[in-house]
Amino acid sequence: MIGTVRPEERRDRAALAAARAMAALVMGLAAPAWAAGRTEASACLAGPARPEVLDGVGPRGEIRLASGARVILDSLRWPEPSDLAGEAQAWLGARRGARLTVMPRGDPDRWGRERADIQVGDGDDDLAGSLIAAGLAFADANEADALCRPTLRRLEAAARARRLGLWRGPILSANDGAALRIVSGHFAVVEGRVRHVGERGARTYLDFGARGADALTVTVSKRTWRMVRARGLSAASLEGRSVRVRGVLEVWRGPVLEAAADAIEVLDEADRPEAGPEGERGLRR
Repeated sequence: MIGTVRPEERRDRAALAAARAMAALVMGLAAPAWAAGRTEASACLAGPARPEVLDGVGPRGEIRLASGARVILDSLRWPEPSDLAGEAQAWLGARRGARLTVMPRGDPDRWGRERADIQVGDGDDDLAGSLIAAGLAFADANEADALCRPTLRRLEAAARARRLGLWRGPILSANDGAALRIVSGHFAVVEGRVRHVGERGARTYLDFGARGADALTVTVSKRTWRMVRARGLSAASLEGRSVRVRGVLEVWRGPVLEAAADAIEVLDEADRPEAGPEGERGLRR
């Protein structure tokens, strides 16, 4: 039997529906701030530049400023080999007391440290560019959504051509499973030819070897694959191409690397003629 709805109940239900609609609207408006996550644009959004003084450098490249702020260099990954990490720390430490121009990028990292571009005074001594040009760091987005300064890859290419620092030895081959297993758990740069690209619902897989071969597989999340495609790459354009990839290597059934969007470089597009001294100075700014 269908009951009769009294007028007061009808009013209460209408009020409840209106309250729910208003709550949904408020939650929808608030969502970008706390649930939507960072976009590529926000990850690279530059804040106002400010003067600071370098007070000290931590063992993993954390820069302490006289104001009390803690900063890490944007678009740079600190080297893992202890000798190169020590050299990079000493290079930065030699500038203790120097006046800096600090320009924040995007949001702080998970430890509350600012990501920033930093120059010594108003000159050409860009800290990230100088370290990368010396082979003492990688040009890498780290945990950010995008590599905010892609021109730093040209300085990295110049250091690689000269076999400086991190590039003293050969780059790992995507088909050398034994060598890849040795560096499991560490950041690595690997080169090889993509044999097959498999697009699945949640992930896309870049296979560098035949099924069962001890070769690298690069995994790309659905969200990241959309970013890769926005850069003009696709399964069809990557299959058969020589690429350079970077990220933290793991071993499942074989070597696996989870790639960010900026971590996949098509080699004939990534390796341009190396910049000369004048060009390097410009890129470091």
